[in-house]
Amino acid sequence: MPIGNLRETSLHAALKAWYARPGDELEAKVAGYFIDLRRGDTLIEIQTRNFSALKHKLTRLLEGYRVQLVHPVAREKYIVRQGKKGQTLSRRKSPKRGQAVALFDELVSIAELAANPRFSLEIVLTREEEISREGRGGSWRRRGWKVVDRRLLDVLDQVDFNNPSDYAAFLPATLPAAFTTRDLAEQSGCPLYLAQKMVYCLRRMGALEVVGKRRNAPIYKRTR
Repeated sequence: MPIGNLRETSLHAALKAWYARPGDELEAKVAGYFIDLRRGDTLIEIQTRNFSALKHKLTRLLEGYRVQLVHPVAREKYIVRQGKKGQTLSRRKSPKRGQAVALFDELVSIAELAANPRFSLEIVLTREEEISREGRGGSWRRRGWKVVDRRLLDVLDQVDFNNPSDYAAFLPATLPAAFTTRDLAEQSGCPLYLAQKMVYCLRRMGALEVVGKRRNAPIYKRTR
């Protein structure tokens, strides 16, 4: 079902306003879908999470249009807790700092689209507020607090990915020519689960190939 303004988070709405230029068409209807921004023959979609929900839509749109997917990653985040009436109870800075490599958490759902020359991805590194309220539906990990919104405070940087080679740039220069996911995790300093997602994505877009095995672990080599 097409998604319009009624279901937007504050972050999504703020990014759409930040990206919009004079002459852009907002909430344009293309091929039966509502698009955040239409700029000539380029369609701009802003997705804060859950790329899998967009897979069919993006695949269809790429048949006739250039599509730019925009995804925010919080480099700096403030945790705001509110009372039931919306009053601020506390505000603190999160020690976590998001990085562009986090894109692979979501990209696994649509990795093959990255090889399409009409597709591009832009990671927006942001300063955000995460708004939580106590009540029903709250996460046990957050001790009953539920995230109800994300607010954009500032755009700190943008990183563009236009082809598989751009994604392969995350592979460290110190990585052996033939490597396993564990090698990648150790050399890049990222968690093993993220290294596995990175390798999966790069294989799906044709930037890596399997060239053998080390014990039971596949060995990969760059193709570009």
